[in-house]
Amino acid sequence: MKKIEAIIKPYKLDETKDALAEIGIDGMTVSEIQGYGREKGHTELYRGSEYETDFVPHTLIEIVVNDDFVEQVSKVVQEVNNTGKIGDGKIFISTVVNTVRIRTGESGSEAV
Repeated sequence: MKKIEAIIKPYKLDETKDALAEIGIDGMTVSEIQGYGREKGHTELYRGSEYETDFVPHTLIEIVVNDDFVEQVSKVVQEVNNTGKIGDGKIFISTVVNTVRIRTGESGSEAV
């Protein structure tokens, strides 16, 4: 099993969710986050005044899938979120040792 963490632009969430549903991914965890990378922040407008902030709002999607879905999921996330501009996001893939479904006690790939 692998955990896929994708940091994307907030306005791309619905499109990403729909594209993942089309390939059979029906569960994910979503968090609103802030951070910065190469874009080094941005300028905001508040009550007519401009101000700079180091942190840019992003959305974090976390999905745990069986190994055979990893390439397909990461490809879909990349295709949907690629605008060709700085700040499109990142995808991180890591190994999951075990998963346990609390309600049933199922573990491993059966719990995904």
